[in-house]
Amino acid sequence: MGSEAGRPDEAPPHRVSLPAFEIGRTPVTNREYRVFLDATGTPPPPWWGRAGFDAPEQPVVGVTWEEAAAFAQWLSGAAGGNWRLPTEAEWERAARGGLARGRCAWGERVPDGEIPTAELQGPWPVGRGTPNGYGLCDMGTIVHEWCADWYRADYYAESPGESPRGPDEGERRASRGGSWRHHVRWSSPAARSSLPPTFRYADYGFRVLRDA
Repeated sequence: MGSEAGRPDEAPPHRVSLPAFEIGRTPVTNREYRVFLDATGTPPPPWWGRAGFDAPEQPVVGVTWEEAAAFAQWLSGAAGGNWRLPTEAEWERAARGGLARGRCAWGERVPDGEIPTAELQGPWPVGRGTPNGYGLCDMGTIVHEWCADWYRADYYAESPGESPRGPDEGERRASRGGSWRHHVRWSSPAARSSLPPTFRYADYGFRVLRDA
């Protein structure tokens, strides 16, 4: 986990052991999130239904960390099992697709046609690209994805080797992945980002994990 070639908060690289888990093949979509809204009466996020953001297979965006965690908790009751947001370590393990190293989720280069190059007014639909080695799509592209952990830039210096869960407290929650809004629309598996948990951005979504 981590990288010597990235930003300082990606260092030092360190070995991490994790139990088995299952993770969403794509970020949660508008179609999937609508079921949650209808079932719980949760108010929709600000971009909900807006042109350019309203296609069923686009990733839902503008959700807070609390709303993403609430979706996972609701899914535990609706579908069975223990659903939750992935930790940074679990997300990075999934993004690497079985590769120990690699600049991106597919190895050393992003597949041709994986990322739109034209100007965008919203995120592109999920699942249209090339799966990584674990069969997961959109790992590191389209939207930043909320993780369970609190974020701290120097956490890796003391991170435990067994199932790290991040700091006990903080002001920002960790996130991973690229963004349709950025000039460079993908990020490496090791790249870290963060945001206060109450903030809403048009390029923030999430995917869910189920403990195996």
